[in-house]
Amino acid sequence: MEIELWWLLALPLFFGLGWLAARIDIRHLVRESRSLPRSYFAGLNFLLNEQPDRAIDSFIEATSKDPQTAELQFALGNLFRRRGETDRAIQIHQALAAREDVRPEQRLAARLELGLDFLKAGLLDRAEDVFISLRGSALDTDALHHLLDIYQQEKEWLKAIDIARALPETESHRAQKDIAQFLCELATQALAQSRLADARTQLEEALSTHRKCVRALMLLGDAAAADQKWEEAIEHWQRIEQQNPVYLALVAARLADAYRRLGRERQGITLLKSYLERHASLDLLDVVFKEELDAEGPSGALTLVREELRRNPTLLGLDKLLEAQMQTLPPEARTDSDLMKNIIHAHTRRVARYRCDSCGFKARQFHWRCPACGGWETYPPKRTEEFDLTP
Repeated sequence: MEIELWWLLALPLFFGLGWLAARIDIRHLVRESRSLPRSYFAGLNFLLNEQPDRAIDSFIEATSKDPQTAELQFALGNLFRRRGETDRAIQIHQALAAREDVRPEQRLAARLELGLDFLKAGLLDRAEDVFISLRGSALDTDALHHLLDIYQQEKEWLKAIDIARALPETESHRAQKDIAQFLCELATQALAQSRLADARTQLEEALSTHRKCVRALMLLGDAAAADQKWEEAIEHWQRIEQQNPVYLALVAARLADAYRRLGRERQGITLLKSYLERHASLDLLDVVFKEELDAEGPSGALTLVREELRRNPTLLGLDKLLEAQMQTLPPEARTDSDLMKNIIHAHTRRVARYRCDSCGFKARQFHWRCPACGGWETYPPKRTEEFDLTP
């Protein structure tokens, strides 16, 4: 391979340019470091030595000597908020927001951080005022999200609906799901106050906003049942199978009760059995087991559980099998079965929990909204043992 002569001439030039750029960077770094207060470097040293309290004191001294260090004040304010010292965080961000020598975007950022300080301190009204003042600014979307969180905490569902509808189009799918849930919350309040017409209106609006809102179908069935319109209630609840069959377990007991009130108890049990065969569910098995136990006695319930265990072997199913078996045994023969049932029941308590699909938080009770991450419809009504069985 031949080396061109001009390459040999260019190499020293490249080295020279690199050396010159390095010298410029070093001079710039030295100039910057000399402009910083000594307390700033003392604070860094304390951080490296794992002395956060002394580091904070040094940084505070640095900001007092050089008020131009806005970024350092932001960092301090956020650090105080994370440490739970919201009073100090509020003071810093209020001072930043009031300064006239900072850039407009920094002043907006300081107001946003101030709102977060108020949220952390539980001062929701003051946080709301701050975020409302940011509407229409460059931080409008951030303000909308925080306002939405506040209104959900305060259960101000009408305000939450207005804010969700103002979110950007890129978030319209999530907003539709949330709005449908807010309308369901309003409908739940209306049902509790026997305002059935209002509840139906809100639920129909929820379905038109998000057509796959299972909760709206469930509550429409509840509204019909409250009006003793059992056939209509059954129709609403049966539609859940087309929407999302995993939620059938939540209405199984209501379906059984509606058929019982119509004098068609056996038909209701047959329907629930068919659901169980098509959509295996431990909660659904629990309802069908109780209904079969009441209707056919221990032998019928035992047959039901045996068939289900062959299809879906689970500890919770085995617990039901032992419960049915014990009722067919004479009292003197129940000692060993009772011991086994207690041992298995203790183990099933660990797997008989619901789990959030979004954050993984587990709870014994079903929630429409996750208590940990605040997500709606992230809690499928499936026990953790069923997640392990799902392919």
